Amino acid sequence: ARYGKMTISGRKDAKSGNFVFHYHPETHTLTFKAIDQCVIRLTDVFFSYGQDLVNRAIQTQMNLKDKKKYGKPIGWSLEDHVDYYIVKCLIDVPATPYLNTSTSTGMVGVDLNVNHLAVANVNDIGQCVDAFTLPFNLEGKTSGQATKIIEAEVIALVDYAVKHHKPLAIERLDTTRSKVSRPYGHRKANRRMSQFAYQKMILAIKSRAEKMGVAVYVVNPAYTSQIGKMKYMKRLGVSIHMAAAYVIARRAMGFKEILPPMLYSLVPEQKQGLHHWAQWAYMMRTLSFVRTHAFYQTERFDQSKLCSWDTLFPQHALTDVEKIGLQRLESRKTYA
Repeated sequence: ARYGKMTISGRKDAKSGNFVFHYHPETHTLTFKAIDQCVIRLTDVFFSYGQDLVNRAIQTQMNLKDKKKYGKPIGWSLEDHVDYYIVKCLIDVPATPYLNTSTSTGMVGVDLNVNHLAVANVNDIGQCVDAFTLPFNLEGKTSGQATKIIEAEVIALVDYAVKHHKPLAIERLDTTRSKVSRPYGHRKANRRMSQFAYQKMILAIKSRAEKMGVAVYVVNPAYTSQIGKMKYMKRLGVSIHMAAAYVIARRAMGFKEILPPMLYSLVPEQKQGLHHWAQWAYMMRTLSFVRTHAFYQTERFDQSKLCSWDTLFPQHALTDVEKIGLQRLESRKTYA
């Protein structure tokens, strides 16, 4: 086989769905004929996921009388890794007939990142009842290895949604620079890795969710991280990514994220009548120089109104550069 890989397409009129490979479910043995007609036997061929599906497909195919009319092809792929083989069975798996699209019990929001999935479980009234991360490391991994790593975490994610009887909510794919984190050093390599990882994550989530009967809601990614950072991160005691996942779930459920009164009081008068996304955009640009960590330190989010920018954070939480930045904002503010 070229490059140590061999894939043989199935035939619907074959006894077990394939003229070359034959799998025996009762003994978990896979046999196939080599070019020289020598029969090669692989024992202890188990599938950690989908064993029942493979057994059912093989048994159904073998029991069919009219295979040309009703048969289903069963393909096989064999990868030689010197010390071991990877065997894949290629069958058509029908989607679960019941798809849970109901948000009556809440939603599971997911924030996709290049080295982890941030997850927030939201109840029916928009409250966060659980938040956690599913970490992974793609550094130095081949595309095949990275795909398997991502798929493993996606399985855990979808199983969590199934357990809690809730659909998933994710962002529409965003590969802009603002979304690209840099845990792996080189900027260009990071961007390629991020785009690859996001595409693989979204594809894996949608594929797995469809198989398990879980609906996936896709929302606009606008300002989810900024809203999470400024409005919920401190309040919930979670990371910025978990807070973003919370915002994603709430957005999919139809909740609007207006600015808290404290932040709204700092919005210029000419922007106070605009859509709340425009106001979040203003806050994002205006406070871009403030570190994320500083938002954990504020103790004033329960206030209804602030008189100045420099009272937004306690002074001990700010660097000298951040203090100067807030003073400059105060000196040029134009609202009453």
